[in-house]
Amino acid sequence: MLLSKNLKVTLFFIFIAFISFVFSDFSISTINPFLELKKFVFSISEIKIYDIPSLLPSLARTVAIAVLAIFFSSIIGFILALMYENIIVRTILAFIRAIHEIFWALIFLQIFGLNVLTALLALIFPFSAILAKVYSEILEEHDYFDKSLRGKNFLSYYFYTKIPDIFPMLLSYTLYRFECALRSSAILGFVGITTLGYYLSSSFNQGYYNEVWLLLIMFYILIFTIKIWFNKYSFIFLVILSFYFLGDFSTLNMDNFIRFFTTDIIPHPIKNDLGFDKTYIWFSNIFFDEIIPGIFNTILLTQVSLVLTGILALFLFPFISYKFANKYLRFSSHIVLVILRSSPEYILAYLFLSIFGPSFLPAALALMLHNGAIIAFLLGQESNLLKYRTDHTKKAISLYAYETLPRLYSSFLAFLFYRWEIIMRESAILGILGIATLGFFIDSAISDFRLDKMMILLFITALLNISIDILSRRIRKYLRIKENISSCNV
Repeated sequence: MLLSKNLKVTLFFIFIAFISFVFSDFSISTINPFLELKKFVFSISEIKIYDIPSLLPSLARTVAIAVLAIFFSSIIGFILALMYENIIVRTILAFIRAIHEIFWALIFLQIFGLNVLTALLALIFPFSAILAKVYSEILEEHDYFDKSLRGKNFLSYYFYTKIPDIFPMLLSYTLYRFECALRSSAILGFVGITTLGYYLSSSFNQGYYNEVWLLLIMFYILIFTIKIWFNKYSFIFLVILSFYFLGDFSTLNMDNFIRFFTTDIIPHPIKNDLGFDKTYIWFSNIFFDEIIPGIFNTILLTQVSLVLTGILALFLFPFISYKFANKYLRFSSHIVLVILRSSPEYILAYLFLSIFGPSFLPAALALMLHNGAIIAFLLGQESNLLKYRTDHTKKAISLYAYETLPRLYSSFLAFLFYRWEIIMRESAILGILGIATLGFFIDSAISDFRLDKMMILLFITALLNISIDILSRRIRKYLRIKENISSCNV
């Protein structure tokens, strides 16, 4: 019965992806894309090592912003996790985490300008909401103590009983979230913050692909060595060093703050007292010209990317599994997967945009590669734990199709449907690169300084992401997929 449900859901999503593909624009608009791709690939041989010292400050700024963001987010997130049962808190946090960190950066740019405070708040807001959700789930999952153990002192129960028990899980997820913070800190450079993405964007635009390779390699080394330099022993030292390195924290300009909330984001017809009819026409134009096509294109891109992600994950995971690959193939495949999952979708999409031109293709490839690598890595790990009968088939294809995949398929769907919401968030933000998703219209509104329209579009984007999250939970419940919080929250 479970297999039948899995098959029905899989076929339904493949059908939706096919329909989405038919209505999507996957054209290649560059004259000779493979010549550009060849130019990019072979420019790795032109890397100039002596450029490294000049790029180190941007790398340090990327790390410092991520360190401080995760420091404040983990504290705020844990406090909010204790209040997560409150429906008002839960609803507010759902909206906050549904908005991508680049969108938050674009909002705070209007209030604080181009500085460190903008970058930090752009990460702290969504990361605190995400950590609050996951921390609360971990607390709930481990709430198995007898009530008599709680005693009369709530704080004593938490600090001497519950927290020591769940601390390894809290620490493990926080370390993973720091890796996400590094990626997010890097891409903030694409909106003007002088992190790694700022120089990546500049090098891409000028066609200096050797500099792009150098920046990417530096970033990958940073990710590969994260367990060496970021741990419970170095954390406090890194926090203090980050405060010292960043230094220039802008003070709040109350005039900008008041103007933003009392003037900038108030709908134009209401602000100018134009009456109900003009307000209705104003909103109708936004709804039919931007909200409807933005939602439509965001969903199309999301559904195509979701199925492509699943196909890639099912293809790749055997290459890192002890059941199918030798140690040399596993080692090289593991490196490829780490590179792909460490590469932010935004950077990958920016690369493919330079090669193929503006369409759904660059975004779909970026989303597929990043998310497919993550799920393949998790499936490969799970496959290593499988135990077969002594008389199992020795043929790799049969072992994969009849012994391994059926036993991993529920986990595969759990991982895929969890990434669904994340793929939706990324699909929206990739509109900034010229694809007509919701992000495209949000970016256009900011460029025209129509912040009232920006807030409406952001609200719609948040609602769309929340809807996908609810739908994903219901599908997982329908399939009776039992989730492990530590592995599903990736």
